[in-house]
Amino acid sequence: MTPDQIEAAATALHEAERDRKQIGLLSLAYPGMTLDDAYAVQSALVAHKLAEGRHRIGWKIGLTSRAMQDALKIDTPDSGVLLDDMMFETGATVPAGRFIQPRIEAEIAFLMAAPLAGAECTRADVIAATAHVAPALEILDTRILRADPATGQARIVTDTISDNAANAGLVLGAERHPVTARDLRWTGAIVSRNGTVEETGLGAGVLNDPVTSVLWLARRLAAYGQSIAAGDIVLSGSFTRPIEAPPGSRIEADFGPFGSVRIHFA
Repeated sequence: MTPDQIEAAATALHEAERDRKQIGLLSLAYPGMTLDDAYAVQSALVAHKLAEGRHRIGWKIGLTSRAMQDALKIDTPDSGVLLDDMMFETGATVPAGRFIQPRIEAEIAFLMAAPLAGAECTRADVIAATAHVAPALEILDTRILRADPATGQARIVTDTISDNAANAGLVLGAERHPVTARDLRWTGAIVSRNGTVEETGLGAGVLNDPVTSVLWLARRLAAYGQSIAAGDIVLSGSFTRPIEAPPGSRIEADFGPFGSVRIHFA
């Protein structure tokens, strides 16, 4: 993609979020779009938001489960940027009309005490840089149609990455734990909507270990001259399928001894 095409795609996504109106698939508009192009569109989209006064507070990692990678015919996760206006307190109510088609995933959040950078990062570096881990929900939304109405073609990974990895919000539980206090592979959640269990899962669904997911992010960012900063929140990836959250939805993730987190959609 040319610089003008990248900026045009980012502007369209920014306006789609502002107007709550989805745009067509970028993968159809730009059929030769690469992963690097998609991340360039994402960066341009985030730049629009930073110019409006938003602040980066961390990163999200997506497509960490085998099922989601198979669905999109890829073999690697993706990532997006968390901004300050995306944060919701546990128990809060999302105002009506805030999102287009919100969905929810349960995740383990890493709260970083120290920077984490470089292609040579190790698992030990991730653990040393982490202040705490916490229960979390990610709110997904899509500013791009899930499928093209004319052809039926579904979104592919370049669409998702361009759209800031479909990120729209995050909800942190109140609990904080040392990263080494438990085996995160066996830390899981029961996720309910309006009192009905919709999904369950374990941290092992995230690249076999959420720590591995954060390590992947640090190494990927290094390739783009970026890094995880002290104070960042890192959503390590979902171990449940996305749950639709139409108006009136009450979502709760019960992580057992690890804590709980909930959000309501007006």
